[in-house]
Amino acid sequence: MVFGKGSSGGQRVGRVAAAGLAGVMGCVAMAAGWAQTPQQQVPNAPAPQALPQLNTLTPVSQLPDAPPAAPAADGQAAVPNALPVAQAPVEAPETHPDDGAPPDTSMKDLPILHVNVQFVQVPFTVKDSKGRLVPGLTWRDVRVYENGLRQQMRFFSSDPLPLSVALVIDQGVTQDTMEKINDSLTALRGAFSPYDEVSVFTYSSGDPTKQTDFTAAQSARLGVILDRSKASGRDALMPLGGPLASAGTINNRDIDPNFNRTSQNGIQLNPPKEYHTLNDAILAAGQETTKAGRDRRRIVYVISDGKEYGSKTSERQLIKYLQTNNIQVYSTLVGDSSVPGLGFLDRVHLPMTMRDDELPRICAATGGQTDPEFRLRGIENSFAKITEEVRTQYTVGYYTHESPFNESKRRIEIRVLRPGLTIISEDGYYPNARDSRPAPVTPSAAP
Repeated sequence: MVFGKGSSGGQRVGRVAAAGLAGVMGCVAMAAGWAQTPQQQVPNAPAPQALPQLNTLTPVSQLPDAPPAAPAADGQAAVPNALPVAQAPVEAPETHPDDGAPPDTSMKDLPILHVNVQFVQVPFTVKDSKGRLVPGLTWRDVRVYENGLRQQMRFFSSDPLPLSVALVIDQGVTQDTMEKINDSLTALRGAFSPYDEVSVFTYSSGDPTKQTDFTAAQSARLGVILDRSKASGRDALMPLGGPLASAGTINNRDIDPNFNRTSQNGIQLNPPKEYHTLNDAILAAGQETTKAGRDRRRIVYVISDGKEYGSKTSERQLIKYLQTNNIQVYSTLVGDSSVPGLGFLDRVHLPMTMRDDELPRICAATGGQTDPEFRLRGIENSFAKITEEVRTQYTVGYYTHESPFNESKRRIEIRVLRPGLTIISEDGYYPNARDSRPAPVTPSAAP
């Protein structure tokens, strides 16, 4: 190519065009190389999980074994059968006492639904006119009433239950009475069965002392604990008071200092006030029995002269706690309180004085009994007598119709359709949510 005067400028333009053409060709070559290189895959975002179908939940149960997989056809892999659908539990047939057959146990492998209900169990004792125990009663002979309304009986049993006994020993009695108690404790273990358990509490004028937790009733440990629970008792005080106990004072000075003495011939003229914390001891023993299972009878057994003064727990509070937790109190009354006729004035209680008649009222309110014994042989026999009465108790159960929000006391009355019989049971109870449980299944349940 030939240029004229402007040949130098034309040469520069040609060089620029050539450089631009070379750049374009380079870009085309790079694009061709990228086209031959495979592209990197970018992972997708995780898919959202679908909510489970809540209406397909079934009770947790053991599924039956799946049938064997069907044989494969045409060389294809065998496909296991689908799991069977859980079936709804079949209700067991209601058992009536007239059937006489034991409950059906073929449904034991099915799921069990536990529902807390207000089911009330009431133990009671039946005696004849001579004080003898009456056996052989059936559910047809018994009626149960709550707050004056007859209840439909759902449970009746005369079978003995194992006992959980909290033994309370009064160490604040006089020396002669304490000696009788010490000698009688060796016969206590023979009154219980190998299925029973016993804990021991002692008290005097202060807080009660727990000697042992629940232990086997016929174990060697209980014998050692009973030996350790023996005490010497207290001295019998004979106070002398009245207008002749002092010669008087003038300007806070004794007229005759030889007359006003704290003791005379070994007799204490102004003895200190006695403290017998009976209520606190029964409360501590009752709290111990709440640890026992529901299939055991909760008993507080007291050996005392029945005197009460100085406890932090009142009689009303104690009875409410015992009736709320289904605890019965039995007692062997010893000392002067056990002699007929000596305590007939105890019903007239003066303020700020000691009570001698509180223990029988506590026993009666909880469905227990009191056995007054003055001699050593009588105290020993009372152990076997009381345990026999506990083992021969009847038990009835029913569903209460009272509102669970009603926390007031509910009166209970047991009637037997036979003349001349005495029924001993608690006079009522307070609802307790901790003891709400299903009704026991028994072939003797009434329809």
